[in-house]
Amino acid sequence: MTNTNWNTTASTAANKERRTTAGGVLLAATIATGLMAGLFGTYADNVMPALARSDDRVYIEVMQNIDDVIQNPVFLLIFSGALLLTAVSAWQLRGSPRLRWWVFAAFVAYALAFLVTVGFNIPLNTDLVDAGNPATIADPAAVREDFEDPWVAWNAVRTVLHVLAFALLTPALVRYGRHGRSRRQPPYLESAAGSSASR
Repeated sequence: MTNTNWNTTASTAANKERRTTAGGVLLAATIATGLMAGLFGTYADNVMPALARSDDRVYIEVMQNIDDVIQNPVFLLIFSGALLLTAVSAWQLRGSPRLRWWVFAAFVAYALAFLVTVGFNIPLNTDLVDAGNPATIADPAAVREDFEDPWVAWNAVRTVLHVLAFALLTPALVRYGRHGRSRRQPPYLESAAGSSASR
């Protein structure tokens, strides 16, 4: 094998490895974002409407328990990891005009959802926890009123943004897969190239 052929083979292997890594990051970002969209969508569609039927003390107690339970390593890893993975994917695909804007737009949507959670939903959760034991709160109706409507509204906003991010990442992932397949040589051409390189 000549030096030129060796360099070509090494370059091809490096490019393939980079594509595999970039594809894995994009897939992981899409899955993590989808999980977050599903989680917050479930709150909007099921959890909060069901809790709305509860009395004030039960409502406060359940939301306090949810806030305590959800702060676990799995949730925090997926919630933060989706943002990081999408950012990394946008950087990796910066040289691909077909994909970069899809992934960058998804990153912006997710970043906005992240800011909504950190800037609005989490402080509301903290205020509800700080209200104390639901059984001893003097005016649970007032505590609930201060929490419920703003939290539900901001959860709807972040749900839409998470779904938008997922909706942008999904076609990017599909296009990435199609682009990779279109660049692969048919087996008979690969064997022919290998045969000529060995001469």
